Amino acid sequence: MLDLLFVYGTLRSGHENPYARLLRAEADLVCRATVPGSIYRVKHYPAWQPEPAGEVHGEVFRLRNPDMTLRVLDEYEGEEFERVIVSGYWLYRYLPDPPANSRIPSGDFPAR
Repeated sequence: MLDLLFVYGTLRSGHENPYARLLRAEADLVCRATVPGSIYRVKHYPAWQPEPAGEVHGEVFRLRNPDMTLRVLDEYEGEEFERVIVSGYWLYRYLPDPPANSRIPSGDFPAR
C-alpha cells in the first residue's frame, strides 16, 4: 500500500488539532513538497482540486501504519473529501464546487 501522504491544510505540522498530532505521532515528515492544482478556502480549512492549474504547497509524511492512519484520517476528512493519488502521494480532494472567489492564489495555507 502507498505509504506517502501529502497534506496541504489543517494536517500540516504547524497545526495543533488532534488529527495533526495523530499524524505526527504515526508518521515521519519526509519533506516539503508541491503538487499541481489549486486550493480554496472553505470555512476554516482549505480544499484541493486539480483545476485550475497551479501549485499547492504542503508536506509529505511517510505513514508507519497506512491502513490504520488513513482509516482515521478518512473519517476526519468526511464525505466531502476523497483520497486520491497525485504525484505519487495520497491526497484529499474536495468533491463539491468550492465557494466562488475562494481560491488561495499562493497555493499555501498557513498555520495559525
